[in-house]
Amino acid sequence: MSSQAQIRRLTALDIRNRKSGDPIVSLTAYTAPMAALADRHCDFLLVGDSLGMVVHGLDSTVPVTLEMMILHGQAVMRGSQRALIVVDMPFGSYEESPEQAFRNAARIMQETGCGAVKLEGGQRMAPTIRFLVERGIPVMAHVGLTPQAVNVLGGFKAQGRNRDEWPAIIADAGAVAEAGAFAVVLEAVAEPLAAEIAGRVAIPVIGIGASSACDGQVLVLDDMLGLTGRVPKFVKLFGNLAEEVDKAVAGYADAVRSRAFPGPEHVYAVKD
Repeated sequence: MSSQAQIRRLTALDIRNRKSGDPIVSLTAYTAPMAALADRHCDFLLVGDSLGMVVHGLDSTVPVTLEMMILHGQAVMRGSQRALIVVDMPFGSYEESPEQAFRNAARIMQETGCGAVKLEGGQRMAPTIRFLVERGIPVMAHVGLTPQAVNVLGGFKAQGRNRDEWPAIIADAGAVAEAGAFAVVLEAVAEPLAAEIAGRVAIPVIGIGASSACDGQVLVLDDMLGLTGRVPKFVKLFGNLAEEVDKAVAGYADAVRSRAFPGPEHVYAVKD
């Protein structure tokens, strides 16, 4: 039996059962090599529609397509062994009706082999979440700052900084939990609100810019590594790979221009 076959991949239920337990560790992943590096450290890897901005240079997540999500989801599945893989449903692929959401979520799961999907929205999406879960599709919800609604929100703005905004966000988190989501991402909200939501709902709350009061954390991997050139204020840099890549590329360019590469050790010898 291969070592790969001996590794059990985590499931949505495993994540659900971690409520109030050991903090849940997550990062985004968009490619097989990065997934392979992050896999043994993370409980779940999120193939986020943030790939539109991080990988494809788009201004927002809105233009991301279902085909893009499936392509990157397949890559991340190939690169990982242990972590639950969650794939974002892109804008326009689920909002129209529960039936539309099911068709597209089923396609994502069938074509990637992932263990769950994620969609944005609270109370308005609760019926869709229930519809999907009842038909065998594990759903991670996403409330607070919802990037797909950037054109309505007027930008990537923190939510819940005024207490009069709290009831709607609390109600959103409660609605998705009641509908059957196994976890909820809570993005860019004030720490007291995050603590209150984490204490109220029965499912894990995964924070992104929502303080350590949550049951776990998720970050955009490329942000954390300093590769994107734009680091949100809530992100701690755990590396600065942009500088290392720049040095490596500059070294290669200098070697080529000075004709030092390829050297004899990098050239195929002629066979007699």
